[in-house]
Amino acid sequence: MSLKRVAALLVAFAIFGWTALGGAAFAEDKQPDPGLKDVLTELLKSMEEAPPPPAPPGRRLPFGAKEIQLSFAPLVRQTAPAVVNVYASRQVRVRSPFDGDPFFERFFGGSAPERAQSALGSGVLVDKSGYIVTNYHVISDADEVKVALSDGREFESKLLLKDETIDLAVLKIEGDSEFPAIEIGDSDALEIGDLVLAIGNPFGVGQTTTSGIVSALARSHIGISDFGFFIQTDAAINPGNSGGALINMTGQLVGINTAIYSRSGGSIGIGFAIPANIVRSVVTAAQNGQDYFERPYIGATFEPVTAQIAESLGMKGPTGALVSSVVDGGPAAQAGLKPGDVVLAMNGIAIEHVDALGYRLATQSIGARASLSVLTKGEEQTVEVALGRAPEGASGDPVPITGRSPFSGAKVAELSPRLAQRLGMRTDTTGVTMVEIDRDSPAASVGFQPRDIVREVNGQAVTSAAQLAEIAASNTRWWRFTVERNGQLIRQMMRF
Repeated sequence: MSLKRVAALLVAFAIFGWTALGGAAFAEDKQPDPGLKDVLTELLKSMEEAPPPPAPPGRRLPFGAKEIQLSFAPLVRQTAPAVVNVYASRQVRVRSPFDGDPFFERFFGGSAPERAQSALGSGVLVDKSGYIVTNYHVISDADEVKVALSDGREFESKLLLKDETIDLAVLKIEGDSEFPAIEIGDSDALEIGDLVLAIGNPFGVGQTTTSGIVSALARSHIGISDFGFFIQTDAAINPGNSGGALINMTGQLVGINTAIYSRSGGSIGIGFAIPANIVRSVVTAAQNGQDYFERPYIGATFEPVTAQIAESLGMKGPTGALVSSVVDGGPAAQAGLKPGDVVLAMNGIAIEHVDALGYRLATQSIGARASLSVLTKGEEQTVEVALGRAPEGASGDPVPITGRSPFSGAKVAELSPRLAQRLGMRTDTTGVTMVEIDRDSPAASVGFQPRDIVREVNGQAVTSAAQLAEIAASNTRWWRFTVERNGQLIRQMMRF
């Protein structure tokens, strides 16, 4: 008896009850009432002919035993060969507790031994010529990056582009033939509840596929990176899955698995992936020869719309991005944007929060135009903004700091809108910032970090990179300095 007929009988029992069926109607010497039998027959027939529950166009629920027994295997066979293992390694110097002690350095030598550190992650071939997307944190500071395909082949890779602010990197491998690749899909087409597969190499056990659904979209403020527009999924993602593929049911890449929320280190069903639309823009930048991802410049800064701000502006709820400042003569100013305006939508897509606006802008190409729906003075209007390249400023290449000082081993530069954008800082930030820090340098041992802004050294306000290099060459052992980090001033004094 089919499941539908069983269900119909259960419904019949619920409607008519055991008493209506005559109590012992199914005994050998009794038969159900003929009229009741006709009712049950019609009920069974109507249920067998009933159509499946209504669903949105192009989507429906599985209906019938055959559909429930369907498998993801064909989809995995199609996409899994394009998911690779990424092995990143670097040499680090082991610091001795006697470093700097002249007695021990004289008798035991001043050079410390080096040891290899390695990191394991995943990557996705997105082009048959060998372009691979992975996470920045998988290959950061690596001296060597190797890639292993699912068929056992290994390749040395070349790092083409890396961007810490969105945690993405692009590698390139060379081969005698075309590589398997996954087509990059449209992540904006995803809906909550869509089925997805996560493919990667968790814990180094080998390529693994897990299934789940899209749990949420546009997740922000989860503490992973400066990027704040993640796809949330319950497909199991574990350490080693970073950089792996999140694919939809047509075999397209819709996200790069990046992080998990976990208190134990393992998956608890809360994973996050970077949307494929931003991945496409990063890959295009690498294919065009860029070593970093350059975003379009709008010439304005934005802040979240709080409940209090929304109420004061007469809005129904806290949504959109509040314009906090506008650069004179910039694209936003030319379009008529003013501080206090609220951007509600871009190119017809609603802007839920500030991070959503940053994501939408990043997926646009330089030279394009964006249509913004803006709430200004209580009225909603549409403005067209030209998306240009951020001004580079008058400063040149970063200046290396040498000599005996706490800043030795750092490269510093004067902030311009383009450099600030590259470092993931507000484009209106000014000052002398640390761009790079050698990992075994005095600057690293002091605790300096890229994006630290040096405001003052030994009583002198720092206004240029050349000035900081001159101050750092001073013949002094005592140092007092003030550094700005994430808007906070850090003052320190030390003997160096």
